[in-house]
Amino acid sequence: MQAIPYGSWAPDAPARHVSTREEVSVSSPVSTVAATVQKLVSENAVIVVGRRGCCMSHVVTRLLLGHGVNPAVFEVDEDDEAAVVVELRKRMTIVGDESVINNWPQFPVVFVGGKLFGGLERVIATHISGELVPVLKEAGALWL
Repeated sequence: MQAIPYGSWAPDAPARHVSTREEVSVSSPVSTVAATVQKLVSENAVIVVGRRGCCMSHVVTRLLLGHGVNPAVFEVDEDDEAAVVVELRKRMTIVGDESVINNWPQFPVVFVGGKLFGGLERVIATHISGELVPVLKEAGALWL
């Protein structure tokens, strides 16, 4: 018996989930998994990268859905986690505070407009301060 992913039963517009198992085989090279994430980041206005089944990734995704954003969600398998973290650290630039990248990786990781936005704390803080909606509009994730 297999568990149903939380995104598949959501009554309103569910986020698009991309799994490393769906995109890339388990025995795939490290660069393939990282290239998949890199491609998703460049092709989507907002993407949430998190561990498979992570409740904090779910919280971030639901918050973004509540704002009318339909983020892509990349669920990282435990086997691929280290490879994804190393590759993302090498390739991504951060919007705002540079010290965040030194303490990274902590999943979930949110990319907005192709750049590392931050994790759960940054998303929640910008939501509370009212800065999240303008950032999402600027990235083209919101049109209102």
